[in-house]
Amino acid sequence: MQEESGFDVGSRLRQLRLANGLSQRELAKRAGVTNSTISLIEQNSVSPSVSSLKKILDALPVSISTFFAGDEPGGAQMFYRAEELTEIGDGHLSFRLVAARRPERQLSIIHERYPPGADTGEEMLEHDGEEGGVIVSGEIEITVNGESRVLGAGDGYYFESRLPHRFRNLGKEECVIVSANTPPGFSDGGHEVHHA
Repeated sequence: MQEESGFDVGSRLRQLRLANGLSQRELAKRAGVTNSTISLIEQNSVSPSVSSLKKILDALPVSISTFFAGDEPGGAQMFYRAEELTEIGDGHLSFRLVAARRPERQLSIIHERYPPGADTGEEMLEHDGEEGGVIVSGEIEITVNGESRVLGAGDGYYFESRLPHRFRNLGKEECVIVSANTPPGFSDGGHEVHHA
């Protein structure tokens, strides 16, 4: 999951694990993943899915935005070029977070890309807060609390995030969504969850 910006997921995970005084085995146990999963991620041999990385970071606990922001201090930047958005996706799903390094951010705004066949997973997601978004292009099936809808360009959604939810692109075109959630799921250490 080393992005074009050169972000080293493996080294960053190892740095945080050691800073928390955890062995690979202990972190794996806390996160509910195998020892080999932690080892392979730290060696950059595999790219973890967003949900897998989230489970591991929750066990530290460290937010996804803190993970990708590294130790760089945030600032009061107000405008962001496309290349300045922080990629927090898994290499298949793309989630580009606006203002990831902004301290005490109260909102997560995410530019999402779901290629055909993309799915946030059979395990429904649930977390505190609210989320909403607008489909920019393509179509996405969203299931919330057992109710499913296929939404297309211009359609929107808004729901309480504690309701079980899942996003799937069943179409043949990429789906692009601009979404927001609060509290900022990708910034509260140990509590960040969006739909991935």
